[in-house]
Amino acid sequence: MEKFKSRKFLMCLAAALASIGASIAGLATANEKVATVGIVCTIISSAIYAFCEAWVDSSSAKANTTHIESTTKSEG
Repeated sequence: MEKFKSRKFLMCLAAALASIGASIAGLATANEKVATVGIVCTIISSAIYAFCEAWVDSSSAKANTTHIESTTKSEG
């Protein structure tokens, strides 16, 4: 539940909703360029969010691994 309250998620959600709104506006006005840009931006905002989450998870895993290794070495 905490991920749904994170700033990264909320910004991604806002970007996706704005992009979907642009797509709908493009379709309503028969402007294919605006609709296409809206769809592409929706996909890009989701990809950026996924990349950021993967990066945070990777950094967290590296920090935990380093902590475990240094603890094990100091005990031996």
